[in-house]
Parts: sequence; C-alpha cells; structure tokens
Amino acid sequence: MTERARDWQELTNLTQGQPFVVERVRLAGSGIAIEGEFELPQLAQLTVEDQVFVTAFVRCHGSIKEMERIFGVSYPTVKSRLNRITRLLDFVETDPAPPPAEVINRLRRGEITTQQALSELEGRG
Repeated sequence: MTERARDWQELTNLTQGQPFVVERVRLAGSGIAIEGEFELPQLAQLTVEDQVFVTAFVRCHGSIKEMERIFGVSYPTVKSRLNRITRLLDFVETDPAPPPAEVINRLRRGEITTQQALSELEGRG
C-alpha cells in the first residue's frame, strides 16, 4: 500500500464515514495554497473498500468475470456491489441539453422544426 493510500485509509478511519469538508488545498511543488470550502469528488467520498472495488473494476475494463476471479465472489455478488455503489454516485450527464440560444439559432437556420425546438427546450431532446 502506498503512503498516500495509507493516509487516505487513516483519514477514513478518523472520520468513521462521516462527511467532512476540505478547507485548504496545496499545489504540490509550487508552494501555492488555496483556502476555502471544497467538497471531495464523489469517488473520494466512497469507503476505501468501495474505492478499491471501483478501481479494480476500471482496471479490468468492466469485466465482471475478472472481478469474480479477483475478489473470489459470484456474479450476483459483483452486480449487487456495483448496484449499491452506483446508487451512491450521482449520474454525470454526458450529453447535456443544448443551451436555449443554440436551439433557437438552429430553428432560425431551418435545421430543426418548431416541434423539435420545443422538445429540446423542454428537455425531451
């Protein structure tokens, strides 16, 4: 286990899963520090065990069969754990709705119909 991983494990043990706020960030090597109130990224808010599980899942390219082998558990166990972790994470929209001005410009150029524009503006894309 790396020193950084041990530090993270120790922090997790100290907080006992309770939420906490980071108030100071220092950029390594530059001496620049920023103070404020920073929320941890979602993955950093997972337990260390769940972070290890997610890391393993990414490293084996999402292969549940490989996850079964690594953790010595069954397919339903891997799926159950993935589903539990999924519920802890907000979905990141990768194809957000276009800004209203863009929809209106496309309508003006005749690229979409009025009905399509209304659907996009209402978020039904």
